[in-house]
Amino acid sequence: MELSKLTILVEQRGGVLQFGSETSDNTIVAMFNPNKLGLSRTVNWENQKAAKRDTPEMQFTGSEPQTMSIDLLFDTYDSPKAEADKDSVKKKHTDKLLKLTLVDGDKHRPPVCQLKWGQLGVFFQGVLQQLETQFTMFTSNGTPVRATNHCTFRRWITDKKDLENQQNESSDIAKVWIVKRGQSLATIAAQEYGNPRAWRVIAQANGIDDPLGLVPGMRLLLPPWRTPWNPELS
Repeated sequence: MELSKLTILVEQRGGVLQFGSETSDNTIVAMFNPNKLGLSRTVNWENQKAAKRDTPEMQFTGSEPQTMSIDLLFDTYDSPKAEADKDSVKKKHTDKLLKLTLVDGDKHRPPVCQLKWGQLGVFFQGVLQQLETQFTMFTSNGTPVRATNHCTFRRWITDKKDLENQQNESSDIAKVWIVKRGQSLATIAAQEYGNPRAWRVIAQANGIDDPLGLVPGMRLLLPPWRTPWNPELS
């Protein structure tokens, strides 16, 4: 069975996000598969000010995209060519990696890429955030023929895809509601919060005195509501 090689597919030019194939000129194929993949994720929590607390409550304030680090080794010395004719590992391999950090004139930013490997398929999509290249072997005429590349990729997805991944139907996220014929604050509260008696939450947020005086097409702000029921609303 043929060994599957880790492959980096590079974003193609054009207005639509699409990637080249395994035979495209800018595709990068690992000469030696990495022996490890490092994944990192940072979640931001902020301490809330509280007197007389040894361990203050923390509030989630966001997160950073996942990063992945891999080491790629390329070698052009092990070839039947005479030493003076060995290919430069820089020109043949590492310059392709360097281009992942350069601004593409068509995109006005470095390209997005996908990492693909055997049965894993495409297991990571992102941009090359950091590249450290070390040339570790040279021929007698100074041609670099071996290089180790430490690559850190940062996950990247489109805004549309990210929104699709969020659970925006949750009642703890503020949203706008367009009133339809026959709806009241109680029916909206029942659908959004799971309790019709929570209509006061919507009324207070929108300055409504008459809960039955809704007009089709009216836009209502539905504030986040994290508690299942507050007796003060009854």
